[in-house]
Amino acid sequence: MANPTTYFGWVMPNSADLVTDLPADFNVFGQGVDTSMSQLLGGTTGQVLSKTSATNMAFTWVTPTDQTPLTTKGDLFTFSTVDARLGVGTNGQVLTCDSTQSTGLKYATPSSGGMTLLSTTALTGTSTTVSSIDQTYTDLVLYISGFSFSANAELNFTTGGTNYYSVRQQNNTFTYDSAVTKIRTSASTINYQSVYMQINKYADAVAHTGNVAYFDANFGATGNTWFTHNGNSAVTSITVTSQAGTATMSTGSVLIYGVK
Repeated sequence: MANPTTYFGWVMPNSADLVTDLPADFNVFGQGVDTSMSQLLGGTTGQVLSKTSATNMAFTWVTPTDQTPLTTKGDLFTFSTVDARLGVGTNGQVLTCDSTQSTGLKYATPSSGGMTLLSTTALTGTSTTVSSIDQTYTDLVLYISGFSFSANAELNFTTGGTNYYSVRQQNNTFTYDSAVTKIRTSASTINYQSVYMQINKYADAVAHTGNVAYFDANFGATGNTWFTHNGNSAVTSITVTSQAGTATMSTGSVLIYGVK
């Protein structure tokens, strides 16, 4: 039967066929169509047809690889070896590169810059010590405000018991002192004195440098200077003492911050 064929090779009846030939012709034609369409069978919801070769009607069902994996507010579309979802981080975190992650990215809390409050300690009596200072920061900042003494006195700072600072401020003038850092303060009841001190590389076992500044409301005085640390060990504690331990400290707190 020399019947015409289609682009797909389906044999079709022609006008010269006898009526008695039609059942056989349609059987051949229908079988060809059914065979050609067999690769269109199957598939699941969301899948699409994909060519498997250059052969006509060579298809298979696949799940699209360009579908978004995003599901939640703040998600990022990333890639590992396949498309991947990176969920949003927590408040304050930033997106950072990390080659150990499958996508090369992660959310993390910034590890540099800014200050972290490590402790707040009320000033009481003639001496107050803050111990067990976190050693994981680069610099240390002390901020003391709103304090007063029971009498005229100096504010002394020592660290680690035998370590001390080699500057002194008295009568609004900084001079060298081989024992402690001394900041002169005003007389009693006026609670507007403040002191700022920064110790550089405090966790290293070396001589430290830093700066100290103060404000005295009674005298209306301010001062600022650099100092050096006379010990070669890490700063693990800070002791704030009144002059010769004779004046009592009242009100105010010493706040210690770590600086990355």
